[in-house]
Amino acid sequence: MTPFDDTSGSHRPPPPPDPWAQVGLALNLLAIDPKGLRGLWLRGRAGPVRDCVLGALAPLAPRKLHPFMPEDALSGGLDLSATLALNSLQRHVGLLSRDGFLTLTMAERCPAGLAVRLGQALDARPGLALIALDEAAEDGEGLPQPLADRLALFLDIDGFGWSDSADLQLDAPRIAAAKARLAAIPLSPDALEQLTRVAHGLAIDSLRAPWLALMAARAHAAWRGGQALAEGDLRVGVELVLAQRARALPHDAPPDETPPPPEPPENDPEEGRDRDSTEPQIPDDLLIDAAFAALPPGLLARLQAAKAARAAAGNSGAGAVRKSISRGRPIPSRPGKPGSGARVDVIATLRQAAPWQPMRRAARPDAPDGRLLLMPDDIRIKRYRDRTDRVLIFVVDASGSAAVARLAEAKGAVEIMLAEAYSARDHVALVTFRGDTAELALPPTRSLVQAKRRLAGLPGGGATPLAGAMQVAFDAALQARGRGMSPTLAFLTDGRGNIALDGTANRAQAGEDAMTLARAIAARAIPALVIDTSLRPKPQLSELAATMNATRIVLPRADARAMAATLGAALGS
Repeated sequence: MTPFDDTSGSHRPPPPPDPWAQVGLALNLLAIDPKGLRGLWLRGRAGPVRDCVLGALAPLAPRKLHPFMPEDALSGGLDLSATLALNSLQRHVGLLSRDGFLTLTMAERCPAGLAVRLGQALDARPGLALIALDEAAEDGEGLPQPLADRLALFLDIDGFGWSDSADLQLDAPRIAAAKARLAAIPLSPDALEQLTRVAHGLAIDSLRAPWLALMAARAHAAWRGGQALAEGDLRVGVELVLAQRARALPHDAPPDETPPPPEPPENDPEEGRDRDSTEPQIPDDLLIDAAFAALPPGLLARLQAAKAARAAAGNSGAGAVRKSISRGRPIPSRPGKPGSGARVDVIATLRQAAPWQPMRRAARPDAPDGRLLLMPDDIRIKRYRDRTDRVLIFVVDASGSAAVARLAEAKGAVEIMLAEAYSARDHVALVTFRGDTAELALPPTRSLVQAKRRLAGLPGGGATPLAGAMQVAFDAALQARGRGMSPTLAFLTDGRGNIALDGTANRAQAGEDAMTLARAIAARAIPALVIDTSLRPKPQLSELAATMNATRIVLPRADARAMAATLGAALGS
């Protein structure tokens, strides 16, 4: 990329940057100032293009870590083999205790605890930098906020085909010269103030963003051989740092009526002086335009979805997290006894026993040489964290009071939810009620074809056996929980139950039966949602939802997509 040139004395709209050239520029800037930029967020799936980028970063010798790396590997701990060999306590240094580059694979799966841990390490060790490889396959996924806020550079390479790419290589001599020049380039308070205004115009709420953009601008000034910041440097900082953090289009601003500066005289004695010695004067709106010109199509919407997903992470809607001794992701071992399916963590057991060997051998001089002396308290048991499958049990009112049109919309909502649930590996079940019976019309399934076939043949009309439907849904939830799943009930009804559990047409008894089942659902802590589809909501359904500890939403005229969107938001899917 050529240095910015403003010899005309006027400000022109920035041309769209060459996307692949921006990739190479970002890698060189990272190598120039890893301390200031802190790292790179690289979004793209594994493939030849990403291998090309990572190959260019190979001279930086990054050390790899994965999202589920144990704490002792990060912070250091007991060196088991050295301790046993030397018969004295030996420790090893963790990845976060040394300066240099780290590469975090599968960064979109990084747990919140590790993200905070890495963020603290980046703040505490100026010589540490992170390359986060984001392989997100779905909209809403992405880098955890504690890391996204700290890494200056962002590159999205998913849109590049192999034919769009070219060989990338760090320019080592030019990087060395830029490093030597970097500290002498002053950080302009005016430039920082302008970048802060631009960040505000892009609806960026991070206070780190303008500073990181200034660091990128300074690194670019050193890269092009300048002695001070120029307008082109600020544009590069905006394109590489602020663009990916943008959360909204800028508001329309009134035209700038400030008169242009007077033309310098023809024989200006300052004409030969380096233009870098003056402060850059570039309108804010041009920097904002540069930010949006640097964004690939659709990226702003994806980044906004990722931020919304991170904000809702506490209500992810996924299955319940449980600890297990047989399956799931490993978590730190705990003291215990083998048996009943529990497995001994051999490494953790040896690590616990190693520091005590000198003391134990002194207490037992008759012990055979070379034998490791273990005690029952040394035994550590493997543990895992497993996330159960979720099943959404839809309870749909197909009675005459619900009307055929509303039943059709409910069918459409179930189909939409099932299609969306497939990517999250959720199951969907369907309970319908009409006449004097309720039935499990669709057992828990992930098959969209089977669901459509069952839904297409559902009739409508007749009485409203709401209590019977609650009984069937309650039994289905208990069966699902017994199979290790996390059930959630979603009722779509107007709440006018008139058939009791014994099949008689008794509205009062039907109401009492429904309240009894609502209390049973609440006692078992089964999550529930009630969508009131009646044109005039009645207090009975509100009381039923409160007894069930369920969320009640009134949707008298919702179509299938609005109903599915409401269900998805309420259930966190």
